[in-house]
Amino acid sequence: MRLSLSLAEARRLALVAQGFGRAPRGGVGLRQLRSQVERLGVLQIDSVNALVRAHYLPAFSRLGHYDPALLDQLAWGKPRQRALFEYWGHEASLLPLELYPLLRWRMRRAAQGQGIYRQLTEFGRERRTVIERVLQAVREQGALGAGSLGTRVGKAGPWWDWSEEKHALEWLFAAGAVTVAARRGFERLYDLPERVIPAALLEADVAEEEAQRRLLLHSADALGVATEADLRDYYRLDAGTTKARIAELVEAGELSRVAVEGWRQPAYCRGEPRIPRRSEACALLSPFDSLIWERQRTERLFGFRYRLEIYTPPAKRVYGYYVLPVLYRGLLLARLDLRSERARECLAVHAVHPEHGLLDAEALSALAGELHALARWLGLAQVRVDCRLPAAPALRQALNA
Repeated sequence: MRLSLSLAEARRLALVAQGFGRAPRGGVGLRQLRSQVERLGVLQIDSVNALVRAHYLPAFSRLGHYDPALLDQLAWGKPRQRALFEYWGHEASLLPLELYPLLRWRMRRAAQGQGIYRQLTEFGRERRTVIERVLQAVREQGALGAGSLGTRVGKAGPWWDWSEEKHALEWLFAAGAVTVAARRGFERLYDLPERVIPAALLEADVAEEEAQRRLLLHSADALGVATEADLRDYYRLDAGTTKARIAELVEAGELSRVAVEGWRQPAYCRGEPRIPRRSEACALLSPFDSLIWERQRTERLFGFRYRLEIYTPPAKRVYGYYVLPVLYRGLLLARLDLRSERARECLAVHAVHPEHGLLDAEALSALAGELHALARWLGLAQVRVDCRLPAAPALRQALNA
């Protein structure tokens, strides 16, 4: 067993674990899509729709052109078609159905007021009558959205200004008393788990410690090589729990300690790592892509400091509103601020920022190809570079070549 990895080897191992460089030949069907999502183990959901909803882009980044309706089918389709469910995995997430028993302990804790937002904890303690009323409505009517139950009088406030019924549904969802049966637009429709989740998974009883160990092994498979903090973050486990479970997995021989060049903390991997000699992947990465969502890991792996600036006031943004890192041959070489401008039928590049001048002609050509492919996938007629930054003319020329 190797005890050390160079930084370049760690990057290549992480990329292959995340499914980069394995684009299927021919079209992408349900089987390939399902396999990719199960490989990742979690897709983060986010409401921002500046480009495309966050859960759709990771599969495109790895597989290329596919029909997003296939992911809808896996997540919210007919019971026999489903392979995913919604829950708090890494934030709000789509997760493979097989993981449902491994998160029951989190649901039980949430029902006891642990591990959820303070606002929901207080609501669950103080508003039991509302919770029972809403749960009874779901029992009787099924697949309900918060808007169907709302008793609020007057105009709603911002998105966090939830009605009592929305609070109740979210508490019930966190506690596992309801689950997401479908989406109407981006609105969740809630139903009883027994009408959505296969009975065998509902009945499966996995002890809390064993569930946490198995989640960490899923994290290790998806990350390739990872520190304790990396493994913990993937499914948002707590530090004390993770350290204890990792020690148990190392003792059992299911995780191995390795040292990675330049990393202060020890790392872990599954078995004997098979490291590719090179990584040829070129991809645009969602801000919510599992390759980069742990920002300190992104800095350790790629020397790339990345922060989401969506909630930063425009005048204080450094790179833009919806910024996608550019992966090329194992490195993160640039950042693009992208927008789907459907009224103009174009994919708009609002900013392009190379890292340390690393966008040579070959990288620019590959990036142009990715932008054209993304526009086609989104049903947009063209790509437009709408900025005057120094790298813009070269990118514009590559797009026109």
